[in-house]
Amino acid sequence: MTLRPLTAFRARVPGRRGTGPGAPEARTEPAAKPVTAPAARPAAEPVTAPAARPVTEPVTEPAVERAVEVRRPAPWPLRLLAMACAFVCMVAFAVVLARLTLQPSPASVPFVHTNLHPGRSLREYADQPGLRDAVQQIGGNLLLGVPFGILVPVLAPRSRRLPRVLLLTALVMLAVEFAQGALITGRAFDIDDVILNTTGALAGHLLLGRRLGRAVHARRRRRA
Repeated sequence: MTLRPLTAFRARVPGRRGTGPGAPEARTEPAAKPVTAPAARPAAEPVTAPAARPVTEPVTEPAVERAVEVRRPAPWPLRLLAMACAFVCMVAFAVVLARLTLQPSPASVPFVHTNLHPGRSLREYADQPGLRDAVQQIGGNLLLGVPFGILVPVLAPRSRRLPRVLLLTALVMLAVEFAQGALITGRAFDIDDVILNTTGALAGHLLLGRRLGRAVHARRRRRA
């Protein structure tokens, strides 16, 4: 029994490749590259919101009381005395007004006429050759309205404001003009007379009536 050499036996062993002559060359597979995990992305830094500014409470200034002048009315005996004097003056003025405006004048019938257009009589006064009649007519009507502007603020505390004084004067003078045109011979209604009377009341109120009304019937004002 002949024994085969060990080399021949090794050549037949499956899975083994011979190393001798004539043996096929062993194929060497390239080594597999190690699988490397992708580099992890750097963690994003957390977005921090800007620090909120501390809320400052509004600085409240201490309430300052406004200094308001407080007018005190005159004592009631003086107020009654002033109102009585104003009433007497108003009655006297009414008598004078009635004698000047409500007295018949038959000689003036051919010359008087009703005037409903403001400014017409004033232009007629200005066109006259002499200034005496114009000054007499215009100045007289202005003076008739001055007592209203002075006495009404004292007699009627609620009507001592300028618009009410002018309204009251216009109403009284309108009544006088209507009476002249409808009842008195030689008299006629003239709207320019009402305008001049009201203007006189305005002047009297601005010059003296407003001050007298405040002195007698001053209103108490509250502090703010």
